[in-house]
Amino acid sequence: MSTNLNSQNYTLLDLSSKVEYALLALLELATNKGKKTPLTMSEMTAKQPIPERYLEQILTSLRRAGVIQSHRGSRGGFVLAREPWQITLLEIVTLVEGERKDREPSVTSTLERDLVHEIWEQANTASIKVLQNYTLQDLCQQREARLQQGPMYYI
Repeated sequence: MSTNLNSQNYTLLDLSSKVEYALLALLELATNKGKKTPLTMSEMTAKQPIPERYLEQILTSLRRAGVIQSHRGSRGGFVLAREPWQITLLEIVTLVEGERKDREPSVTSTLERDLVHEIWEQANTASIKVLQNYTLQDLCQQREARLQQGPMYYI
């Protein structure tokens, strides 16, 4: 029996909700970068479907990591601490998910086991390279490009 595994119905690398929400929130902050006022959590959740309690945890960890800054007071909210082109998707994934631990070398190393691990390491390296090559700026530009391509409705 052969199984057709294409990218539409099979995901080897899972995108966690935590990473997705962090990227969505950071995308909003990057879009807001040129404006004078910080973005509030309620403004972010109004634009993106992120549960507010979850967003609070994510923003706290991003603030502690120095990716964003928070401003208190009536005009408070959040801003990016760096330029969007300086923040890679790999950095965000690593901050939100935490550093992955290396696997313990198995007690019995065999040729076959070593081959399997080498291929998995190649897949891991490829995914790291892709995430290193994209920044928040890239996400903003791709979103803008797609919004421009969208249908125009005239009244």
